[in-house]
Amino acid sequence: MKKIITLLFFLYFYFFNTFTSVKAEGEFTTDYDVTYEVKETGATEVINKISLTNVFSNLYATSYSIVLDSMDPKNIKAFDINGPLELSSRVDGSITTLEVKFKDQLVGKNKSRTFWISFEESSFAVRTGEVWEISIPRISENAKFNSYNVTILIPEKLGQEAYVSPNPRNKISQNGYLKYSFNREDVEKTGIVAGFGEFQVFSFSLNYHLENPLSKPATTEITLPPDTAYQRVYYENINPKPSKMYTDMDGNWIAEFNLQARERIDVVVSGHVQIFSNFRPFTKPTQESLNLNISKTDYWDTQDSTIQTLAKELKTPRNIYDYVSTKLKYDYTRVKPNVERLGGVNALKSPESAICMEFTDLFITLARAAGIPAREINGYAYTENPEIQPLSLVNDVLHAWPEYYDVDKGVWIPVDPTWGSTTGGVDYFTKLDLRHFTFVVHGVSDTKPYPAGSYKLGTNPQKDVFVSFGSLPQERNSKLKIEANLEGWIPLISNRLDINIYNPGPVAVYDIWPLIYFDGVKKEVSTNFDKLLPFESRKTFIEIPFSFLGAKTPNTVKVSILEDEVTIPTNKNQVVIYNLLFVFVVAILILLTILIRLKRINFAKITDKWKFLTKSS
Repeated sequence: MKKIITLLFFLYFYFFNTFTSVKAEGEFTTDYDVTYEVKETGATEVINKISLTNVFSNLYATSYSIVLDSMDPKNIKAFDINGPLELSSRVDGSITTLEVKFKDQLVGKNKSRTFWISFEESSFAVRTGEVWEISIPRISENAKFNSYNVTILIPEKLGQEAYVSPNPRNKISQNGYLKYSFNREDVEKTGIVAGFGEFQVFSFSLNYHLENPLSKPATTEITLPPDTAYQRVYYENINPKPSKMYTDMDGNWIAEFNLQARERIDVVVSGHVQIFSNFRPFTKPTQESLNLNISKTDYWDTQDSTIQTLAKELKTPRNIYDYVSTKLKYDYTRVKPNVERLGGVNALKSPESAICMEFTDLFITLARAAGIPAREINGYAYTENPEIQPLSLVNDVLHAWPEYYDVDKGVWIPVDPTWGSTTGGVDYFTKLDLRHFTFVVHGVSDTKPYPAGSYKLGTNPQKDVFVSFGSLPQERNSKLKIEANLEGWIPLISNRLDINIYNPGPVAVYDIWPLIYFDGVKKEVSTNFDKLLPFESRKTFIEIPFSFLGAKTPNTVKVSILEDEVTIPTNKNQVVIYNLLFVFVVAILILLTILIRLKRINFAKITDKWKFLTKSS
């Protein structure tokens, strides 16, 4: 008589954690094909196609269970090719158990049963700001599956792919969906994370506390979040307005303020930042700047022998990223303001005590030692992890990550080995997510300029950095303002038209070419500006040519930049009259000089005669 064993086969499914099969692995082989179909609403239908194959001739399964942790499944179904299967569901705290009972007895070695368990879950796809973020849990390395494949279907209406980690085995567009395919190896270590949307938007408010301790007026500076190849900043207001704006060699935006003796001021900066999924055309660094970004500094000691040996072995940014993200371990106890910075060399000596600064410093040190330009970014990075959230309730604890320069692409590429480590291996090298907001760039120096959140006064630090998901502002283009004034008239030489160009915000304007028209005829000009920052003024001038009787002098000069223009009359008729009078006076003087030289005029006689006439009167 056949031996019949009733088997309860368990499969544990932990949200963002593990996917483990236990019991009777030797009696059956299990093949899994899981499809996650994300709806436009964000709900995800999970379809588990499961195939159980008997290993022995006298054993068969009568039921199968899936245990879901921290999930709230809806619309649960179980079925095979013959129709619905009996399904029960029970909840115990955060655990939901789904049990399927089979109708027939499938007996015989290598006999296979295929069935499906499906349900809907709302937590796999979440919209954060402008981006849909997808998180698919990993499976346990100990799970005994004969095969395990994952398919993710994303509606194209959710937006373009921003990032996917790990890289899918296959990707196609099909019936309005983006279809991604993965196997067991892909989801065993980290699960799958992805983002869809062209860009993310954060709103921000930054406070800077400034003081002039001197007994005389002085100038002080702050650093504002700049544009980069991956972000564009929209400034609503800077109060009070800076006296000067300029860009340093690293591309930082510096705002200058004039303070009176012993004066304190609070500068409030507000706006929005648009973070792009792919780099955009952007100003390339100079060769001088790139050379400085491979040099040695205090925290980036490229001359250390251990660093040089490692750099020769690793050679590429990818290898350096992999080494740093696996070599160092994040020490949550060191996440606090004013923590001691170890630097790249000491990070290697204390690999168990790293925070974002050490991950960043070690990457930069190794990259520079390998001849790869690298620099530090300091700013805001959004995370749900409460232990490393960049902003605490009181203090401003920011995040640091490195960039390396890709010569072929001509752009600085951001990577995050810290998050690569703390997430257990999510790929933050191939494509960074849309949660990194640059405040300041450190390339020439490893410490300066200081980022927002660092400008504090007094012993009680207050919260000065406020960042939240937002939306693009209605006004997204700058309308430049032009002022033009003629210099005072100087006879017989060209006149000069002084031009002041002011950017009232909200964005920086790039590659500015003023258009100049003399009486409606466009003139070629060589003056241009690579960029004009928000609230920045730039000055230039053009010469208005002098010509006899005004033959080449225009009646009007029009200056046009983008949507603004100004027309200035040159007072040509008045200039011609002045020129004629000047020429007449000069001609008289020349004639008098000639007559004097020819002794036709005797000034002594004229003087005597004038005295005689005066006495007679």
